[in-house]
Amino acid sequence: MGIFGKKAKGGGWLAVGFGADGVHAASLRHADAKPPQVTVAKFYPGAGAKSADALEKLAREVQAARFQVSTILSVSDYQMLAVEAPNVQPEELRVAVRWRLKDMLDFHVDDATIDVLDIPPDANVAGRTHTMFAVAARNAVIEARQALFVGANVELDAIDIPDTAQRNISVLLAPEGRGVAMLAFTGEGGLLTVTYNGELYLSRRIDVTLDQVLEVDVERRDRSFERIMLELQRSLDHFDRQFHFITVAKLVLGPMPQSGLHAHLATNLYMQVEELDLANVFDFSLVPELKAVAHQQRFFLSLGAALRIEERVL
Repeated sequence: MGIFGKKAKGGGWLAVGFGADGVHAASLRHADAKPPQVTVAKFYPGAGAKSADALEKLAREVQAARFQVSTILSVSDYQMLAVEAPNVQPEELRVAVRWRLKDMLDFHVDDATIDVLDIPPDANVAGRTHTMFAVAARNAVIEARQALFVGANVELDAIDIPDTAQRNISVLLAPEGRGVAMLAFTGEGGLLTVTYNGELYLSRRIDVTLDQVLEVDVERRDRSFERIMLELQRSLDHFDRQFHFITVAKLVLGPMPQSGLHAHLATNLYMQVEELDLANVFDFSLVPELKAVAHQQRFFLSLGAALRIEERVL
């Protein structure tokens, strides 16, 4: 199995993620011209970051065998690098990308599972080389995650990453013909993405955790806000120079408790800043508890992963 998976079978996706306090899973139903309806949003507490017992209990309750099942890697589980797209035939692409990554990874490339995401170039400029994202994870990480699901008697069909899960939600928010930036925080830090025309063009980590954003000490919190602001300005300025054909319409903040960050960014950033309420994106009629921001924050990535599209075969 590659990182993103290619297996196809009937049924919707059940996306399973792991937090420090347990396992959570989400699934949804798509409907034409309607918001996706969330049909499953379950959480089971478990000791440790990845609990096989909690996963097995959750799988039994939601009848996981009915679904295609994906799981989401943690930030520390993989590296995501932008590389120049090799000029090779599609069947040779992964070998060529593997060769380019051999001096870029912090582990030996022979120990890596590698997949790729294309970054489409400006359609109005012919013949230009372009870049793509290479996603690399240690084979041992992939094998351990697969073994966790085998131990819980759950068939695993695909492995996702937070970057693509966040992209999937951004796609629902992007104005026609314009890009949208999204910034979300977890206990592992911040993730800034820019999505345009359904594609991920930028993914950048910000070394500020959710706890730091919610810091009650005003002085420490303001220092974190300034770090976030500086990283945003640098990243968006670089993006504008690299992808000048894309106009970013707005920055959307992922679900989080009130912190003052929205007001800070709205005052200091040159673009529109919005706070995301997932109730405006999904139909929560079957899981009304997701109207609470704390639950939206917990299920943010699993909802995004449940929206998954099969990655383009390159």
